[in-house]
Amino acid sequence: MLKVTLLFGFVLFTFVPTVCFASNQDLTGTTLLFATTTNLNGSGIRVGQAEDELTTGGNDWEVSATNIGHPAGFITYYTNTSTSVFPNSLGAESFHGRVVASNFCGIPGGMATNVSHLDNYEATYFIDVTLPGLHTINNDRILNQSFSFGQLPLATQQQYDREYDNFAVQNNVLIVSAAGNAGQVSLPATCYNGISVGVIPVNGSSYGPTPDNGRAKPEIFAPEGATSYATPEVAGAAALLMQAAFRGDGGSDTNSAGDYRMTKALLINGAIKPANWSAPSPSPLDPTNGAGTLNVFNSYRQLTGGKHAYTTNALFNLTNSHVPFSTTNSLAITNLNGWHLVGITSSVTKDAVNEYHFTLPNNTNNLGNSMNMATYTATITLDWNRQVSKTAINNLYLYLYRLSPQTLMAASTSVVDNIQHIYVQNLPAGDYALQVYKPGGSGEVSTGETYALAWEFFNQTLTISKNTDGNLLLKWPVYPTGFVVESSPDLSPLSWSGQSFTPSVISNTWNQVLVTPPAGGNIYYRLRRP
Repeated sequence: MLKVTLLFGFVLFTFVPTVCFASNQDLTGTTLLFATTTNLNGSGIRVGQAEDELTTGGNDWEVSATNIGHPAGFITYYTNTSTSVFPNSLGAESFHGRVVASNFCGIPGGMATNVSHLDNYEATYFIDVTLPGLHTINNDRILNQSFSFGQLPLATQQQYDREYDNFAVQNNVLIVSAAGNAGQVSLPATCYNGISVGVIPVNGSSYGPTPDNGRAKPEIFAPEGATSYATPEVAGAAALLMQAAFRGDGGSDTNSAGDYRMTKALLINGAIKPANWSAPSPSPLDPTNGAGTLNVFNSYRQLTGGKHAYTTNALFNLTNSHVPFSTTNSLAITNLNGWHLVGITSSVTKDAVNEYHFTLPNNTNNLGNSMNMATYTATITLDWNRQVSKTAINNLYLYLYRLSPQTLMAASTSVVDNIQHIYVQNLPAGDYALQVYKPGGSGEVSTGETYALAWEFFNQTLTISKNTDGNLLLKWPVYPTGFVVESSPDLSPLSWSGQSFTPSVISNTWNQVLVTPPAGGNIYYRLRRP
């Protein structure tokens, strides 16, 4: 059992709070998601929030339902006993907890305003009783934790990580934890099976790698004043994706689509990279930017791309040979954004490979002729669990090959992380093989492993037409999002600027901007992301 005295190591984030205003919802893709979907609000998803006392020696850990816009009885409070009545004798209202819950599911302004119920756990009780499994949670799909233990001895951190990882697997719950606001990322954000959240600007966030074995944390960032308040934005986005999955937006296999591993992979894969993003091999993520900034619209569109099975699979001798099975691209997956939750099985004598084939088509001109000019950006995320009561993880790797000529375009091969992530630009049109590779041999934790895979290949193009009044209409698809239009009066030297453009208007899944060209000379336009 975890000891209560360790709670004295908690560091709570007392920055001035801000609820999830419209500007943040614009940055996280929430505004666009709500504008292009119907009734997506977290409905039917039960969630949890563990909250520590803000006052030393106090008991202010509770969230008032009415103060976040919900009716009495919306919240159940758990400590040594439980109640759905507020106020009560178990504790007092937490100012910190109120703002966290407001960003999570508050009305108005929360990310997931219609979640079915909020279970509010006092942190001491949660860590000492609920986490070890002495109290069964009530089907919470997502658990928000906007606190940190601070730096602990490595053996203690690793013990807690195992507790959290076991809890996630046994309860099918996505644990979303704040990375912290200074120094190195710490527990509970260090657990393998959860997702760790940093804050923008990144210099206000704790950073990775983890102190035990150098894993990439945090995985994702959100725009807020502190990680306490960025974390519920990610947790709320997870509730939106799970609601969409369980109502069938990702296809008929709702159990796979709504699995918390799949939600985690989609959240990470939908994030938008900053201009300076770089993952130093073998780390799958940028040390200070993770996968990028939360964009729930991109994640949702990858979910709606549907479930697509691997094209072929095979076992190989233990040679670490992961070249594609063939240079042909039969049965290629035509949907360039999608997902898959599936198992892979190796053996003591065989490595295993699941291979997905994609065809990235050329652009065509107005006559329908191939122009052979398309270049693509690929973002791919692989996620799997550390299994119950295990110290190590199974190692899974990602490889992306161009088939003709056969060329390895990108790989993610960390041996300490239970995610792999590929981000590669300027892929030429053609046939590709994406491999999920599981080494066999005596060192594997188990022969079988279930993984979640999310992908996005895009070739975002800007089209320009001239109206009868002489103005120019600039158009590009709403998905993927995160692009801005820039112009330059010359290409040599380049002098790109986007400050004079009005915000785009969405019409029939297209962004549109109307611009007036200069009276004389040339003008050039481009899309930039970010």
